[in-house]
Amino acid sequence: MRFLPTDEQSDFARTLRSLLGSARVPATVRAWADGDAGPGRALWSRIAGTGLFALAVPEAHEGVGLLPLELSLGFVELGRAGVAGPVVESAAASVLLSELADEAPAKRFLPGLAQGETSATLTLPGGSPYALDADAATYCFTVSPAGELRLTGGGGASGAGGTGEPVRSTDPARRLSLPPAGGELLAAGPEVVRAAEVAGRWARLLTAAQCLGVGEALLERTVQYAKQRTQFGAPIGSFQAVKHRLADTLLGIEFARPLVWAAALSPAPGEVAAAKLSAGEASYRAAMTALQLHGAVGYTEELDLSLWLRKARPLRDAWGTPSACRAEVLRSVTPPRR
Repeated sequence: MRFLPTDEQSDFARTLRSLLGSARVPATVRAWADGDAGPGRALWSRIAGTGLFALAVPEAHEGVGLLPLELSLGFVELGRAGVAGPVVESAAASVLLSELADEAPAKRFLPGLAQGETSATLTLPGGSPYALDADAATYCFTVSPAGELRLTGGGGASGAGGTGEPVRSTDPARRLSLPPAGGELLAAGPEVVRAAEVAGRWARLLTAAQCLGVGEALLERTVQYAKQRTQFGAPIGSFQAVKHRLADTLLGIEFARPLVWAAALSPAPGEVAAAKLSAGEASYRAAMTALQLHGAVGYTEELDLSLWLRKARPLRDAWGTPSACRAEVLRSVTPPRR
């Protein structure tokens, strides 16, 4: 069985990597962390030009269809480049709106999300109560445990306005806040609960893909540094202990990769949780390896490496902590009691 992306899918990923490689992403991330969303929005528009966000929107609403595998390939590249902003949340919001029986919210919001003209963040039952980058997103959606979908805030152009108190994150480019109460009621009922479950799985899958990209970036930079940094007259990368640590990190990333692709092909809850668990842990181990081998310089904010180091743990825990994912995997393989 050939378990690899097609040539077309690989070309799409290479195109996105090339665009991001020339976009001075670290500068946009630092600006985003400082509260200046302008460069980030400009990058968002360029990314949208590749059709990435349209992969989470049906053709009926100016998208290209719900294509989780292609979207996952793209999100690996977003993680690899360290792109800031509610990219996962925008895609998950698109899926949420697409799954509703009532097409009115989809017609209202999806065309703009597909074209990258607007962005979204959201909170879902069972997930974190904090919305990511609600001050910069155009829309902030919330789904209550009772199945009420509301437009509760958003700080970007055309947003509903207003966000809750900010909460500090390990990653300064991940600004968290509690959505304000109330807001416009868009839909309610069991269909909203079901749509939220589907959107939550997509959010977990795309976060796993981001983790995979972050791990790749950390490992690549650490290998380059190990070739350049010398000790006792030799590159530290020539030392056996360093080689073993880098090899273990690579194995973690490569074992996580097929789990992510498998979850994209068959997004069952257990498959997605296994992908998120494996990719999140691999990314976090890559961060620990990078920090150990870089030494004191790895702690400095001036080094671009810090942008990825700070992402690893928040992404590992976002849309499903390791313990939550382990519990979901266990449920998927445990026969129901009779």
